[in-house]
Amino acid sequence: MHELTSWSAGAADPRAFPYPAVLGEFHRVGKHFVGKELLELLDAARRRLPAATGMGDAEATRLLRDFLDVALDKWDGRYDYRSYLALPLLRLPGAADDPGPAGGAATARRAGDRLFVRLVADALAFERAALGQDTDLLPRQRPAPALVAKRCRLGVRAAAPALVRLGRCPAAGDAGPTDAAAALHAVAVDLDPAAELPLRLSMLPVHVTHDEYLFIRVLQAYECLFAGVAGELGAAVATLAGDRPGPAADRLAYARDLVDGASPLFSLLATMQPDSFRTFRQYTEGASAIQSRSYKRVESLCRAPSRGRLDSVAYRSVPEVRIRIRAGEPTVDEAYRSAVRDGRLDGPDRRLVARRMEEFAAALLRWRRTHHRLATRMLGARSGTGYTEGTPYLAAVRDLPVFTAVTRQSDPLDPVGGQHA
Repeated sequence: MHELTSWSAGAADPRAFPYPAVLGEFHRVGKHFVGKELLELLDAARRRLPAATGMGDAEATRLLRDFLDVALDKWDGRYDYRSYLALPLLRLPGAADDPGPAGGAATARRAGDRLFVRLVADALAFERAALGQDTDLLPRQRPAPALVAKRCRLGVRAAAPALVRLGRCPAAGDAGPTDAAAALHAVAVDLDPAAELPLRLSMLPVHVTHDEYLFIRVLQAYECLFAGVAGELGAAVATLAGDRPGPAADRLAYARDLVDGASPLFSLLATMQPDSFRTFRQYTEGASAIQSRSYKRVESLCRAPSRGRLDSVAYRSVPEVRIRIRAGEPTVDEAYRSAVRDGRLDGPDRRLVARRMEEFAAALLRWRRTHHRLATRMLGARSGTGYTEGTPYLAAVRDLPVFTAVTRQSDPLDPVGGQHA
């Protein structure tokens, strides 16, 4: 309080904002329980920001504004999945509201991999710190040493494909789980030291239960993953619409590898202690994964959702995605059909693209079904947060076709049917 009051009474330079003091109070009690007096001061600080934009660089002002918006989401009455995960602070590569890195596909892919590794490595660093009693953050219901070791093993495995793509070697196979996690964290920090502050600011749990840290970081990692997948699918659509549609197969293969390679994340999330999950979940009402923009972008770039699906709570929860769909945003499904119909995609290229579409569809269906199984284990018959139906909703949508232009049985545009191999 003293640090914030002093900052507000001075020049209110965004570069000098007392982040450690504010974070400390949020972490001490959990976002849901932060006192009214502090929230009022933060709200007043946010109102001063437009007058402070000329001080320092624009990025410092933007960072502070995004942090205050995330910290004050419950105060403002606009708490949701995006603010719960502090996604504006993470600058997801390819996000619709962020220009992303310049430099094309390779740069965007590397940015996504770096963020993914940092998120997973940070989750494991917290597990190790808690095990060694080196932190008093989120002290409730700490896991046993064996469970920490399991989390470290699964987290290192989840980060390994991204590390390889970045040209970094995963930890040696003979290293113990916690040692491998420590090595992963050292590499992750070295990948992007400038990301340390936004990463710390993006951890604002609603409660003081240990497992919420893991929960937030894994969901953030999945948002990063699906932002990357959406970028690949968008590029595949553009390629299929061009004169040489064959290379779209490479984009689809990369998207498939992203989804499949991150499968250990679900195993990592499954180590959450059910009692811990139920403890903090009661304070997350209003935030639900059904509000994920990144996932809806992936689904809607594959094929246009039906009118009923577009008018459902799933898409009404992401109005900006819904607007793009209603405006006629092209999809992989229709771009493939058009390329085949126009004769721009035929022969071996057509078969390869169709096979890659099938493979991506299979990977996404596996992800949906695993998501449903995990949610059923954690929630049972309980309703979801964000005023959703929870597991019944996931059961209803887990088998929705990813594409309709190709299937493993037949291709509606192929008179022979199914001859893609």
